[in-house]
Parts: sequence; C-alpha cells; structure tokens
Amino acid sequence: MKQIKLVVLLILLSVFNKTYADDGSKLWLNYKPLENAELKESYAQLFEDVYLAGEDETIQAISEELKTGLSCMLENNVTISSKWNMQSLVIGTPSGSEQIAALKIDKQLEKLGNDGYIIASKKIDKKNVIVVASKSNIGALYGTFHLLRLIKTESNFENINIEESPKHQHRVLNHWDNLNRTVERGFAGSSIWDWHKLPGYIYPQYIEYARANASIGINGTVLTNVNANALVLTDTYIEKAAALANVFRPYGIKIYLTARFSAPIEIGGLKTADPLDEDVKQFWKETADRIYKQIPDFGGFLVKADSEGQPGPHNYKRTQAEGANMLAEALKPHGGLVMWRAFVYNHEVPVDRALQAYNEFVPLDGKFHDNVIVQVKNGAIDFQPREPYHPLFGAMPNTPLMMEFQITQEYLGHAIHLTYLAPLYKETLETDTYIKGEGSTVAKILDGSIHNYPVTAIAGVANIGTDRNWTGHLFGQANWYAFGRLAWNHNLSAENIAAEWAKMTFSNKTAVVNPVVEMMMASREMGVSYRTPIGLHHIMAESHHYGPGPWVTGRRPDWTAVYYHQASETGIGFDRTTKGSNAVSQYPEKIKEQYNSTETCPEKFLLWFHHLPWDYKMNSGRTLWDEMVYKYYTGADSVVWMQEKWNSVEKHIDFERFNHVKQLLEMQKNDAIEWRNSCVLYFQQFSKMPIPSEFEKPEKPLEYYQNKKRLFVPGI
Repeated sequence: MKQIKLVVLLILLSVFNKTYADDGSKLWLNYKPLENAELKESYAQLFEDVYLAGEDETIQAISEELKTGLSCMLENNVTISSKWNMQSLVIGTPSGSEQIAALKIDKQLEKLGNDGYIIASKKIDKKNVIVVASKSNIGALYGTFHLLRLIKTESNFENINIEESPKHQHRVLNHWDNLNRTVERGFAGSSIWDWHKLPGYIYPQYIEYARANASIGINGTVLTNVNANALVLTDTYIEKAAALANVFRPYGIKIYLTARFSAPIEIGGLKTADPLDEDVKQFWKETADRIYKQIPDFGGFLVKADSEGQPGPHNYKRTQAEGANMLAEALKPHGGLVMWRAFVYNHEVPVDRALQAYNEFVPLDGKFHDNVIVQVKNGAIDFQPREPYHPLFGAMPNTPLMMEFQITQEYLGHAIHLTYLAPLYKETLETDTYIKGEGSTVAKILDGSIHNYPVTAIAGVANIGTDRNWTGHLFGQANWYAFGRLAWNHNLSAENIAAEWAKMTFSNKTAVVNPVVEMMMASREMGVSYRTPIGLHHIMAESHHYGPGPWVTGRRPDWTAVYYHQASETGIGFDRTTKGSNAVSQYPEKIKEQYNSTETCPEKFLLWFHHLPWDYKMNSGRTLWDEMVYKYYTGADSVVWMQEKWNSVEKHIDFERFNHVKQLLEMQKNDAIEWRNSCVLYFQQFSKMPIPSEFEKPEKPLEYYQNKKRLFVPGI
C-alpha cells in the first residue's frame, strides 16, 4: 500500500515538474530537439531552406511533416517553397520539377518503382544540395520520412547516396477491430475507429495514424476484424469507411475490409452464399461496385473462412479456391485484391491441427485467380512464442503467399510484458526452406524471388488502440515500428531496428540506447523460456491466453493445453515425426530429416516434434526435466535483469515514460514467476523428479495456481 501511495505522489509531483515530458502519444515521431548542439547547428545550415515541387495533398503532407520535423529538431525556422531558388534541400519527382528532371535519374527511379526513392548529394545549378527524389509523390513522402529519421538519429550526410525500394508491394496492418469498438486480441483500449461519429467527425488521431504508418512504409490497413460483421459492407458503413480512406489517401494508404462469407444471406436477402450460385456472384459484384464508387482506390477484401465458427465455402462443399475466386471476380474490374487466410482447421477432423492448412491448400496450388493471395501465419498453430515456420511457405509455387505476423501480443503477455518481436519475425523470415537449394529463405519466397510471384504482400495484426501511447505498453510501439521496417526491407537486422527505434523514441545517448537495445533483444527469448521452452506450445490460460494453463482441458481438444504437451509419466511433447502425426513430411526433405531426428532437431523445437522421456539427455548434459526447470527459472530471473537495465536509464528519460515501463516490468516479473511455478509444479506431477537444489521451491501449491481466476481480461 505504501508503494502505491508513493507512486501516486510521484506522478502528481511530475505534473508540476519540468521533467514531465512525454506520454508516448507521438510515437517515434516526437521530433524533440537534437541533443548534440554542434550537429544540430550543422543540420540547421544544411536544411535551412527547402524546394518542394508539386501541389497535391501528398505534397502538402510532406510540407507539413518537414515544417514540424525540421523546426522542432533543429529549433530553427525552415523555409519551404514550391519555386526553385537555390535551396539546400530538394524534394520531388522528375515530372514535377525541372531541376530534378535535369539530374537525369529517371532510369534509376524507374528501377525503384513508385514507392522507391533516392536520398543523395547532388549538384543543381552548380550548388551542392541534398535531393530526395522518386517516381511518385508517395515515394517522395517515404523518402522525406527517411530523411527525418536520419536527422533524428544524428546520421552522417556527407556524400550521402541512398537507394530504397520495398521488398513487398502490399505492406498491411490487419485490425481485429469490431464495429462496436471492441478489439479482438487488442490490449491497448478500444478501437480507434469511432464508427458512430463517422463520416461526420474526423479525429486528429486518424491523421496521426496515417503519418505513423507512412513513416515506416505501411501502405494498407484492414479496418475490421477477420471474424467479420457483414454490416460493414452496407452503404452506411461504406460511406464511413470512405471518410477514413480520404484521410489516408495522401499518405499512400489503401483501406481493405473483411468480407463475411455469409453476407449474401445476412444483408443481401438471399437463401444461400454458395460461391457458384449466380445470384451470390451478382451480390458480390454489386457490393464491389458500390464500394469502388465511394472508394476508388479500395484495396480489396480480407477473408477468414471455414475456421473457428466462421462461414465459408465448406458450408456448400466448395473449395477454398472456389470461394476466393468468386470474390476475386467481383474485384477484378476494379483492380482489387483478395487476401484469403489459410488459417483453416476443424476440430471434428481427427488430424493434428498443424497438418490441416497444408492439407487443405496445397492441392489447390495454381487454382486461385491472379488477384488472390493466400495469407499464411508464420507458424502452423497460432502465433505461439516460438513456432517452426509454416510448411506452406515453399509448397505453393503457383499461388502467391503472404506472411501474417502478429504484432499484438496475444500469447506473449498482452500489453503488460515487454517482448520485442523483431527477433521472432527474423527467425521465421531467415529460415532456409531449401526449396530451391540453399538460400531459399522464407523471406525470398514472400518477396517473389523464388517463385516469381506477380503480387507480394506481408501483414501484421495490429496492436493499436485508444490508449494515450497507442499500444498500451510503450515498448509495444517498437513492434509496430519493427513490423513496418521489416515489411519494407526484410534484410534489416532486429538489433539495428531496435537501436533506431530507441534513438527516435528516447535519446541518442549510448547510456540509453545500449541498455534499451540489450533489453529488447533479450526479451523474446526470456519470454519463451518462462512460458514454453524447448518447443512446448499452446499451454496458455483458456480464452484470454494471458497466464499459464498447462492443465487446460475442454470440449475441443485443439483448444486445450493437454492436446499439445501430452505430458504423462512416460514423457512430454507432441510426436510429429514419421512415427507420430507425420507433420514433418509437409516440409522439404532436408528440413524433414532434420526435424524427424532427435539428434538433428534444433532443441528449441524438440518438444514440438518429439515426445521424449523425462530423463532424455539434452546437449547441456542435463535431463529433459532439469533442462525444462532451468529454462523456467532462468527465464523468470531474466526479468529482474531487465528491470536493472531499465533502472540504469532513469536519469536520462522523463519520469512519466520511465515510471510507466518500471511498473509494467514489476508486473511482468510477478507474472513470470507465476508461469514458472505453475508449469514446473504441473509437469512435476508427471516427471516425479525433484526441482534441482539450486532453485528455490515454489511457496504455494499447484492448486493455488490452478484455482486462480482472471476476470474481464481485455481482448477476448
């Protein structure tokens, strides 16, 4: 109680203290004055006046961003003009500026595409200038944000020569937002979309949202939940969506909607939603026409079908291809895209859930229309703290596949635990499938390098809500940021992205950047260790998935923990070898052989693919039981290390943000101990082996944790 009173007092004092600085609402675009006075003066001279060619809304957005960014960071008045007057910074396109056209860089820009850009030192009329140039104004906007990022991170502009173009054509956020403003698996407040006030009222946050996405190259947003509501396809809601599209358009962001497969029945008055029925086809054609009439650049539909109670083509004994193609035909005249989720599984099918998506989709390879892209989760189960890559990647050479990552932390502590996800994303993207020899990474499949996909895309399930800092946990912003940066360029390193975000969010001081990056880079692995080490998976609490629940059983086996860990006196783990469910057979031969043998299977996936006895010898020399206990204890202890790292930056960061993270880290520490104790005590029932003497024994019995209830956990 005393601790709570002290925290409240400190917060109240901070309101009247000059250290009160930032609630996180400006994300990584806070544009505070540069800390290096000498560099700030140098930049002020380099960017004191700007020539910005063009007149449309995107050019206006560039102008406003430059005024805000340069004047705040450099504490200097910046002149922006649409007329050439020997300015020091030049931004635009060859078609919009004679000066940029005279540089003869058209071929260079053509290779970079509409979204690509250059930032380079050039001479115009014998004057040394910095040029940001692109084929399009949207590309110039991306280049402008890159320029501001370079300034914010105090980069060197001498002889600068940068060429950038995205690895994926479509870089999309998937919002799981409902029309009533609840957010499925959202842990940062309500939905930012206030459908009740649209189209009449445009919140300033909508523009801030567009700015933030454009700053990291995201160019699409799915406004609504994959567990879809057909009402969003009615005229009333199309008008509301059009208002958002108008806000996002200057920032190069297209909107998408989720299409409920049963919409022809629910809002169309039909008796069927059979994709081969002519009246159903006509319904979707007319729906698409109505949408494009109000939203000419509408991106298309995202569809979840035949999964977790959602209607789909299976209801009519049709294939996933027949369902997707029906929608694709409706969108085709308008240039729209169908993103059809491969998250299809059925608890009534007596087959390992990990097998089902592959079994469903591989026979359909090449049968989807060319404006369909199949959206595949990074792993075959469901956004677990660690999963082997989904075997569909590489298995459908004639069907474009897109990645679906989760940014919101459904299985990783929600918006309470600090878990930096870029290492998870990179682990999947850099996995070599060997599908066309060594170097056939998942990333190269996605970007079209392996199979020459005509359309490429990547999606992330958003962690955004109405909390003042957008993501609930301040460090949740880093996951939104990292997703965008990797969607643009999967070759970037997780560590460099972390450093970039830390500099833009907090400070360029090494006393801040180094410990913050160390925390971020270690956080995912420690989270795996105190939750699901050695390949364990899906042992979270039922429904809300927040806390531990290795004891969970229920009516649907594939929604229970015991289905996945299969702990017994003989051992633990899910046998997916050729002697078990044979899930290994869905991988290319080299990967299959690796995963099928305990001698070559990476230990991080060992219990994902193998059921092993408790006394199995690990590489460390420990038994499997002792190794599990070691992971659980060291993982939980690592949160204390993270707290110490965070405490070291206190004097460099404003009180509000420091204390926000400090409080959440204390909650994470307690949660990690609960995870450790729950899992060790539960699995000890089966192993009947002691907790090694170097580790303290849990104070409370297993029943205490089993009976613990969490009510009204957000995001369900």
